[in-house]
Amino acid sequence: MTRRIAIVGAGQSGLQTGIGLLQQGYQVTLLSNRTGEQIRQGRVMSSQCMFDQALQTERDLGLNFWESDCPPVEGIGMTVPDPERPGAKLIDWAAPLDRPAQSVDQRLKMPVWMEEFVRLGGELVIRDAGIDDLEELAASHDLVLVAAGKGDIVRLFERDESRSRFDKPQRALALTYVQGMEPKEPYSRVAFNLIPGVGEYFVFPALTLNGPCEIMVFEGIPGGPMDCWQEVSTPEQHLAKSLELIRTYAPWEAERCKDVQLSDDNGILAGRFPPTVRKPVATLPSGRRVLGIADALVVNDPITGQGSNNGAKCSRVYLDAILARGEAPFDTAWMEATFETYWRYAKDVVNWTNSLLLPPAEHILELLGAAQHSPALASVLANGFDNPPDYLPWWLDAQACDHFVNIHLKKGA
Repeated sequence: MTRRIAIVGAGQSGLQTGIGLLQQGYQVTLLSNRTGEQIRQGRVMSSQCMFDQALQTERDLGLNFWESDCPPVEGIGMTVPDPERPGAKLIDWAAPLDRPAQSVDQRLKMPVWMEEFVRLGGELVIRDAGIDDLEELAASHDLVLVAAGKGDIVRLFERDESRSRFDKPQRALALTYVQGMEPKEPYSRVAFNLIPGVGEYFVFPALTLNGPCEIMVFEGIPGGPMDCWQEVSTPEQHLAKSLELIRTYAPWEAERCKDVQLSDDNGILAGRFPPTVRKPVATLPSGRRVLGIADALVVNDPITGQGSNNGAKCSRVYLDAILARGEAPFDTAWMEATFETYWRYAKDVVNWTNSLLLPPAEHILELLGAAQHSPALASVLANGFDNPPDYLPWWLDAQACDHFVNIHLKKGA
């Protein structure tokens, strides 16, 4: 008997999981609140810089349709301004990634994945799902996965107090997709700028609807000078504010922006949300249960760029667990165990990301500074974005971090 799976949400994890299941002979129903064309015509949704391990989960399913067109992200750079000397840098280094990262605008990616889902025989339903829809799906399918990142149905999943460090947004967020920026030399990179007391600015190459672009990401500490998007009401004002901020806080980045323009009027976004971990199983009024996946359950601040990476990796965990289940029921114990398998990875991503939302600890500033003198240490820091558990435990423990730094400095690398 063919098992039937329903998925609510047509983002990274929902579509990737649905397509993977179709390829294995499952019947899959997927609910999206927008058509592919509405997604294409809409506003950008994220910055989605994906590193190699996450990209491999797409390659394994044959979903890497943009590999040859997407500008590669070849490295990671880190800059901290000198608080004593305006316009000068206290810390400045860059290191290549072992394998390049990529960022494909989800307005480009998700409609094509939706077409692939339908081509493989999936049932795509365009509807803004509510509780009644979940009840109907749970009655007619063997398993319901909720892959929506927001809305009423996500509130069915209880916040996990023990795993959620913050209860309010830690950054005022903004994205600006631009074209005409001068590239970083000698290789492309995510250029991180950590501005103590103000926030963070980072920028990297990507592929958008009309070709290559750069995505500017602003992370403002609430109440600070980068928490300034409420007064911005037009795309032109959004671009002007973006350029004003980097001229003020990262003037070396402003030098690259003499000729920039917006990729399109919808290439902007601003908002804020609290980083949250939710419990994986929600009980419907009927008593039937549904399972959350990816950012329905684990929502990180984008400061470490892990959102789409988490979505892809969570999809792989869930896909493997569903396939391994065979004909056995998808009961509550299985649901919770499946999430806990993912959480063993995700908890390190959460802890690392949350640490960067706090004022930097002394040992972290020393670590970032030491990377200027050790290419091997800089390489470890750059490549950890591909697999954040590699940072732990030494990232969070001053003594372990000191030992880790000394090992690399003694190598003279």
